[in-house]
Amino acid sequence: MAKTASMKSDKAAKPVIKKQMFIWEGTGRDGKKVTGETPAANMDAIKADLRRQGIVPKRVKKKSTVAASQKKITAGDIAIFARQLSTMMRAGVPLVQSFDITGNGHSNPAMRHLILSIKTDVEAGGTFASALRKHPLHFDDLFCNLVEAGEQSGALEALLDKIATYKEKTESLKIKIKKAVTYPIIVICVAFIVTAILLIFVVPVFADLFEDFGAELPAITQFYVDLSNAFVDKWYLILGSIACLVAGFIEIHKRSSAFREALERTMLKTPVVGDLIMKSSVARFARTLATMFAAGVPLVEAMDSVAGAAGNIQYKKAILQIRDGLASGQQLQAGMKNFPDLFPNMVIQMVAIGEESGALDTMLGKVADYYEELVDAAVDSLTAMLEPMIMAFLAVVVGGLIIAMYMPIFKLGAVV
Repeated sequence: MAKTASMKSDKAAKPVIKKQMFIWEGTGRDGKKVTGETPAANMDAIKADLRRQGIVPKRVKKKSTVAASQKKITAGDIAIFARQLSTMMRAGVPLVQSFDITGNGHSNPAMRHLILSIKTDVEAGGTFASALRKHPLHFDDLFCNLVEAGEQSGALEALLDKIATYKEKTESLKIKIKKAVTYPIIVICVAFIVTAILLIFVVPVFADLFEDFGAELPAITQFYVDLSNAFVDKWYLILGSIACLVAGFIEIHKRSSAFREALERTMLKTPVVGDLIMKSSVARFARTLATMFAAGVPLVEAMDSVAGAAGNIQYKKAILQIRDGLASGQQLQAGMKNFPDLFPNMVIQMVAIGEESGALDTMLGKVADYYEELVDAAVDSLTAMLEPMIMAFLAVVVGGLIIAMYMPIFKLGAVV
């Protein structure tokens, strides 16, 4: 204990040297041109380090952080990073060297900068998990906890493989749900833009033509003419109101947890969308808990990360209540039975079998696989159901407008 305390005090006494990223060009031992990026305290330090490696530096400059921040780091980048590390460590490549290979070979400058900064922290004597915790925007508690468990158990490559599988499956699930939501939104937006163009530029031409007729217009035609006049005269108010409503909704959604909870509660009760949300939340719950439990993380501790990954406030609150029950000695299945609207009976029965047989992670993995397949099927059926509805919507909106414009002309032709 005394030795540990003295070591900690020595570390605290040492000044922390902030390293920066440098881009360099030089000539190697074979006379060929070499380039790279390396973190160092200053330009003299990077030149000295290159010379020790047998590289004659020709040009060294500090890397601008603006370029690294221009391209966003995605969850897919993090999943690939975990998969690459796992593969290289299984092949016997040391961790620090794995950072070099993945970082310098990455096409995303921001991801390259992130990996090399993690490498710098690990080289300085920190653990991999502590280096990851310095970047909470990209590595959540689940990722850090699993890496920490892998470092402590000596099975880091196996845990990285589990993390990569988990990230790949959860991202695949998110993409499927986004696909189901994005398609109708895009079609509705396109329909609105087309309708606005017709009302602003096409209908006024017909309106001028109808004035020359001197006859009373059909009700539907008069409606579209009046709507066109409103768009032409007050288009800025209409577009401004729509923009304010969208911006206000986004801002309230960000700031008000009560609004988010009410919205998500309502969406869960929506017939088709609610079923899709329930299946995806159960899949996330089972996949996250199975991954953490298989890594040796205690069930009570794992529930915090599981609650954060559920993707729905209702599920998050329920999981945290289940965690409190687990802390007081209650079984997982008993806690889940308190929320029959959120956890189907089949899921509870599978969890019960897993707890009784001592294979909870295996059963949760099967539940996750099953519900991910259900989400996939639900997205396909929802898309198939929406396509004719969207076609009908476009026919009513755009087709109705065109018919309304030609009705007076048809009547005039009948009279002639």
